[in-house]
Amino acid sequence: MLFISRKKRKMAEITQALSMTPVDVGALRRMAISEGGLLTDEIRCKVWPRLLNVPVGSILEELDKVERENNKDYNQVLLDVQRSLRRFPPGMPDEQREGLQEELIDIILWVLQKNPQLHYYQGYHDIVVTFLLVLGERLATALVEKLSTHHLRWCHFFSKVCSNFLFFFNPEVYDFMQQAEVGTIFALSWLITWFGHVLSDFRHVVRLYDFFLACHPLMPIYFAAVIVLYREEEVLDCECDMAMLHHLLSQIPQDLPYETLISRAGDLFVQFPPSELAKEAAQTAASTFKDFELASAQQRPDSVLRQRRKEQQQQAPVEAQRGTMAVVQPTARRFVRLAVMGLTVALGAAALAVVNSALEWAPKFDLLFP
Repeated sequence: MLFISRKKRKMAEITQALSMTPVDVGALRRMAISEGGLLTDEIRCKVWPRLLNVPVGSILEELDKVERENNKDYNQVLLDVQRSLRRFPPGMPDEQREGLQEELIDIILWVLQKNPQLHYYQGYHDIVVTFLLVLGERLATALVEKLSTHHLRWCHFFSKVCSNFLFFFNPEVYDFMQQAEVGTIFALSWLITWFGHVLSDFRHVVRLYDFFLACHPLMPIYFAAVIVLYREEEVLDCECDMAMLHHLLSQIPQDLPYETLISRAGDLFVQFPPSELAKEAAQTAASTFKDFELASAQQRPDSVLRQRRKEQQQQAPVEAQRGTMAVVQPTARRFVRLAVMGLTVALGAAALAVVNSALEWAPKFDLLFP
């Protein structure tokens, strides 16, 4: 009964935020980040465009003609889409699924055709199919284009120059993984598909999409980090062997406490935002970068995360707070910074150039909605 009451209250708050002039995007971010996310696909159809600053009135009535056979990516896209059967709801009639697969191909090729600076990577279709299933073809196309030229631009670029990410580890886990030489390739599919490829429950996928769309473009990396940290005991109990540890980490558990991990990822981002970590990275590369400009109606997503964390700390006993991952000790902070410096070295100058240009392609929320 209490859950129903909370759900109704949240739906009422979302409706109120959408009805305001201008739309209260800051409140929508809070709803997307908070426990349970946006609740239903019907609500997501209304809120996701606001989070990406896509004016609903500008949605294309029909897609421009897509050149398939003459498109350099068509054959690879076709193969990937044909292998995407498990991404569709079980029991869906073959005719309906095949129709959606045709739409999936057209969306991908249309976005790439319109934005030749983008490069297709295997796994991109896992993101697009999520938007297609939730939003339908026209709305999905508009949002996928915005997402691809903003949040996902680093995926398109990095797919060509690197496949290695270093995360934020506590000292023991960090040292153990370094000794095993496992690297971080196990998490590549997590990041470039926003976990759509590795999670079997569609509810969990769209919950994460609520969170990622409301936050900084690099939030999936923070979330990947907290998954590894959450599995600390499993990691340290594993034999310190590259193959065995890679196998363990690449098999992502399907029963993760998603709301807890979302909260921890937000905490980690607040404590170690990209702008702060860049100061450490600058010691090994003569470059720095700013936080992405995701301000909306004077409301930054990181402000939402800070506010949520403050409210949680006020509600929780001090003793409980001491036991949470939200409290990172100075030694762990030092290793976090070392890991980020490793990230900078691994990706090199090309990666820094992309991050440095973040402000050029981050979404600008200028109250375009009427």
